[in-house]
Amino acid sequence: MAQGVVLTFDPKADGQVRDLWAKLDAAGLPTERKFPPHLTLAMATDIPARTRAALKSDLRMLAVPNIGLEALSTFSSTENVLMLAAVTDGELLAVHSAVHDVLAGRVRNPSAYYLPGAWMAHCTLAQGVTREQMVAGFDALFPVTPIRVRARQIAVLDTTNDEIDVLVDL
Repeated sequence: MAQGVVLTFDPKADGQVRDLWAKLDAAGLPTERKFPPHLTLAMATDIPARTRAALKSDLRMLAVPNIGLEALSTFSSTENVLMLAAVTDGELLAVHSAVHDVLAGRVRNPSAYYLPGAWMAHCTLAQGVTREQMVAGFDALFPVTPIRVRARQIAVLDTTNDEIDVLVDL
């Protein structure tokens, strides 16, 4: 149960990720999606209303760069993830740092996976997959055509009630 600060994608990139999800569905991978394709910048148990207001204010002036989703990859944590890794250039890292500057000391239980220095920028394709499913996912998607993303919104996704709170339209 968490809340995350995310970047949602422009319609073209959103559709391209959904096409990949459909291929994974056809391969039998668990890709049920409650939220649109996105890149998560931060996660915490709770991002209070006052903190969201501060994010809105500070991030409204932020220039969010285009994002390249270029590498089909995996990582193992509590749930194995099949993902598209993003190119993390200086501009994207600056956006990430700006978000964390606002959140510092204002959220409950921030996730260490998303803190500066530990963050792996990515768009999740499948989560909670077995080794066999991971291999099937690679077989279904490889090679992946890179996806160029224009960020559409900065939002807070709430996994406790499946709500999206749009903070900034870009």
